[in-house]
Amino acid sequence: MSEKVIMLGNEAIARGAYEAGVKVSAAYPGTPSTEISENLVKYKDSLYCEWSPNEKVATEVAIGASVSGVRAMSCMKHVGFNVAADPTYTVSYMGVNGGLVIVVADDPGLYSSQNEQDTRMVARAAQLPVIEPSDSAEAKEFIKIAFDLSEQFDRPFVYRTTTRLAHSQGLVELNERKEIEDKPYEKNIRKNVMMPGNAKLRHVEIEKRNQELAEAANTLPINRVEMNDTKIGVITSGIPYQYVKEALPEASVLKLGLVNPLPRKLIEDFASKVDTLYVIEELDPVIETQVKSWGIKAIGKEIFTVQGEYSANMIRQAILKEELDISKPAEAPGRPPILCPGCPHRGVYYVLNKLKIHAAGDIGCYTLGAVAPLSVVDTTICMGASISSLHGMEKAKGKEYIKNWVAVIGDSTFLHTGVNSLMNMMYNKATGTVIILDNSTTGMTGHQDHAATGKTLQGDPTYAIDIPALCRAIGVKNVVEVNARDIQAVEKVVKEEIAKDEVSVIITKTPCVLLDKSKKPSYQTHTDKCKKCGMCMKPGCPAMTKNADGTISIDDTMCTGCGLCASLCKFDAIELVKEGDR
Repeated sequence: MSEKVIMLGNEAIARGAYEAGVKVSAAYPGTPSTEISENLVKYKDSLYCEWSPNEKVATEVAIGASVSGVRAMSCMKHVGFNVAADPTYTVSYMGVNGGLVIVVADDPGLYSSQNEQDTRMVARAAQLPVIEPSDSAEAKEFIKIAFDLSEQFDRPFVYRTTTRLAHSQGLVELNERKEIEDKPYEKNIRKNVMMPGNAKLRHVEIEKRNQELAEAANTLPINRVEMNDTKIGVITSGIPYQYVKEALPEASVLKLGLVNPLPRKLIEDFASKVDTLYVIEELDPVIETQVKSWGIKAIGKEIFTVQGEYSANMIRQAILKEELDISKPAEAPGRPPILCPGCPHRGVYYVLNKLKIHAAGDIGCYTLGAVAPLSVVDTTICMGASISSLHGMEKAKGKEYIKNWVAVIGDSTFLHTGVNSLMNMMYNKATGTVIILDNSTTGMTGHQDHAATGKTLQGDPTYAIDIPALCRAIGVKNVVEVNARDIQAVEKVVKEEIAKDEVSVIITKTPCVLLDKSKKPSYQTHTDKCKKCGMCMKPGCPAMTKNADGTISIDDTMCTGCGLCASLCKFDAIELVKEGDR
């Protein structure tokens, strides 16, 4: 008898991939997709999984595995899908050998992302089919269906999830792993070598395959009709289906599991049976636009937003016109995101703030350098853009202008796409200072390893990329390593390097304070020595508070013993507390 357990959506996706017989998975960590790979590695005795340097590489790894004849997948968040776009658009023409699924996690509501793009739009442009589950049980089962359909129709599939699905729980039935026999590799230049002559022929082929899939979609069990009262009919998919069932329990519903291509005949038949048709989908009107283009009357974004997450209450108000008696939420004090106590980036940002230096920022926890009181990060665009945008500023405004700017980028992000931007600076004879904030981990997404940590996703020791040597190999002559906690040394190095008319790389190599879980000594204040100057408060450490009389207190439950505050105090009012002195 199969076992039933409670699983998060991401955990269920990993389990589904395992049961589907996946043999290779590659990913780059990015909330809300990260935990898929972290759960998949639990099955490493049956499959191979890795952290790749970026999503493009991860997708190419999965494509290679598929070409060789095994089931493979890559995983990423929605903005990572942009990085993977180059191989993704082309593999759409190639098709597959072993099943190929690209798992993409969207973030309606912008909980941890720099934009709110809709993966379905990107997949439609790439002419890729898209499957979307609505709960943890479907998350597991639908990915198995995606692999089956991928091989049946010779199409890579996009598997769309969202933050709400990824991090919500549901009951999942566990099944045995399906051992899929490797498909033989057969040399096929016309199918697998995408030069223009072959690509033209493959484009014709994928249009044919997509038409076959669209026809099959009308009878696929993952697209299902739930007929009830015919006054209201709703077409929906994914998590919004849960809201529809809660808000409109008597309505008739067409629940789509395959959201590209759409089952036109099924939709037309459903629409003909209901008085008023609504299309309820988060983010862009992907389904709605197509339905209306077929001449079907439907209501969608006229009454629903294209921004953020939906809810059952939103649907009640928009469709039923209910005046909801909802109590106001408690007015809790605002808690803006902030660098952790003891974060090695704080001292670096303190120095930049002190020197009135602007920073072109990047994607990572160090983006929080834009937040008061440090407020030194002026731009954040996408992975690796800090270095490229700094280069653009220098080419636009000249060498002198750039001397009160730096680019800041993390170690994982540098290896993701920052290294390409640094190569561009060297190739195009740039001037500018790049600070690699090396905290020995991928911090923002939960401390995943990367190519410079010396450990793989599967827990095996491996060669660790030498970042300083890599920078020198590119041609950077000025490469300086400094302890991020030594703010005097950081200030000295920053002043020296920004003054040069060459490319400089400063590497502030200090591990993330959260990597070491052991108990740490902390600091205490002596109010009798405190001069109330406020210097120790300038870095904005959340472990420090100002008392009513202007003196300072340190919360020893938050203090990590980094010593930044003590290094700023000139009056010995802050003292290290050694173990046993409490």
